[in-house]
Amino acid sequence: MKLVIVESPTKERTIAKFLSKSNEKFVVKSSYGHVRDLPENSLGVDEKNDFKPYYVILPKAKKVIHELKNIVKHCKEIYLATDYDREGEAIAWHLVKVLGLNLNDVLRITFHEITPKAIYEALSHPRKIDIALVNSQQARRIIDRLVGYKLSPLLWEKIARGLSAGRVQSVALKFIYDREMEIKNFVPQEYWSIECVFYKDEGEQMLSAKLAFIEDKKLEKLDIKSKEEAEKIVDEVKKIGVGKIVNIKIEEKTKSPPQPYVTSTLQQEASWKLKFSPSKTMAVAQSLYEGVDLGGNERVGLITYMRTDSVFVSEYAIEELRKYIKEKFTEEYLSKNVRRYKTKIKNAQEAHEAIRPTSVYREPEEIKQYLTEEQYRLYKLIWTKFVATQMEDMKYQNITFDIDVGKKYIFRVETKKILFDGYTKILPEEKKDDQQFIDVSKFNKDDVLKIKDCIPKQHFTEPPTRYTEASLIKELEKNGIGRPSTYATVIDTLKQRKYVILKERKFYLTELGKEVIELLSKYFSEIVDKSYTARIEKLLDKIAQGEEEWVKVVNMFYEPLMKDIKRAMVEIAPAKNKIFVSKKCKLCGGSLVVRKSKYGKFLSCENFPKC
Repeated sequence: MKLVIVESPTKERTIAKFLSKSNEKFVVKSSYGHVRDLPENSLGVDEKNDFKPYYVILPKAKKVIHELKNIVKHCKEIYLATDYDREGEAIAWHLVKVLGLNLNDVLRITFHEITPKAIYEALSHPRKIDIALVNSQQARRIIDRLVGYKLSPLLWEKIARGLSAGRVQSVALKFIYDREMEIKNFVPQEYWSIECVFYKDEGEQMLSAKLAFIEDKKLEKLDIKSKEEAEKIVDEVKKIGVGKIVNIKIEEKTKSPPQPYVTSTLQQEASWKLKFSPSKTMAVAQSLYEGVDLGGNERVGLITYMRTDSVFVSEYAIEELRKYIKEKFTEEYLSKNVRRYKTKIKNAQEAHEAIRPTSVYREPEEIKQYLTEEQYRLYKLIWTKFVATQMEDMKYQNITFDIDVGKKYIFRVETKKILFDGYTKILPEEKKDDQQFIDVSKFNKDDVLKIKDCIPKQHFTEPPTRYTEASLIKELEKNGIGRPSTYATVIDTLKQRKYVILKERKFYLTELGKEVIELLSKYFSEIVDKSYTARIEKLLDKIAQGEEEWVKVVNMFYEPLMKDIKRAMVEIAPAKNKIFVSKKCKLCGGSLVVRKSKYGKFLSCENFPKC
């Protein structure tokens, strides 16, 4: 008998169904997530002994470990099939430890998708547990534990109890704080634009054009600063009354489809298009990855692994997609060359694949009846983006008309004409409200046009936009901070700690969040520094690649952290979280005080908890 251990019951059911058809006897069991971790009520790290971690078996895991130990006794081969990332590698390693197995005897298998082909392929090519990957996860866990356990009590002492500080969380909070300060300090500037409506003859097409040049000088956004300036120009233009087409420029252009999804871009677009939070996106994606019943005794994972920062797509998936496009569309819609995407973001893990359907032939509409509404909407988003990746470019014309008025003012018309829709046949572009259709054949260079109207428009410069969940993830990714598996958790933590609130899908910094980040910025500048945090991420990657020793990296982080903590404990005044009021406690007659907590201010008896 052979044992396959996975970390989720859904994954267990899907893989068990595949292997039930095998000629060999397989038992598939779930560990139900992590089985060991650092203790909840203590640091769990020996700071004086190379940061040795003291792991404890999680209470929820005791029963499953007991069951697994009994099964292991009867199995000749044990396959650990946890997720294909550092967290999954760590779960596999912890299972070896708690089950008393020999690292050299255990077989580790990984796969990007949960399909029969992928599972049997993985079983044919097992490997040993990658200790470098485990050490990278362990270093991250220990660094994050040190930050949490060392900084959080300082926040309790200096601000209010129940607060927390985290390595990636603090940088994310700093992004929101900096944007808040930019908005607060923003001073709007007035500026004006001028738009004229031209026509050739009565009843013919109107051209709406914006003032672009004055006396051959390109008009910058803020050049016309007042109503008086704008009206002076408008009066002069109206007085002239006509314009002449001095330039018609038609450029043929192409636009290629976007790359397939990675975790961050899926979370961003699910936020924009589906109004999903990052954590909801990941939960729904996980259910699609782990397997869905499709009727007729078929159960299969519908998408590839959803925690990835790589845009790589396997050759067989590309071949299947190109075959599908040929069958479903005319030949002209298939891209002439095979597109192979390369990951550009910092610290990406090229061994992973992009997020894509496991078979493009499972069209969203065909399997809709087997999916929840949320599963269907997310699957359709992933499926559509992937199909577009091997379709032909969109071909279009950029059309520019320059209209001269009085040999002083140039008004410009810019528009676009689609020649061939290409990939936008399946992935339409959002239309711009101000896009106008122009029949180019009706106009020629040197045509004289009458001016129907000329309108000055007042504008004010806008403050920077607030971060949304989507744009904050984009900022973290751009700066090489965090990992695909951490984005959603970081955002959830900021909200749960009341450091930020979401209003109309935008982040607003709370007073508590402001107090916390200002303290951290003053005394722990490296913790909130995006470059420093990105360097830590790179070092964690080097541990995963076997190029750095994990204890050395943790120590590089630990020593300056402890120096900063000692200084901060001396310099920062304790939190003044007791403010006496004139009222008395009805129970004991003691004075009532205003106390501070992570939830805000509240009234309490000074003798609490004795009272």
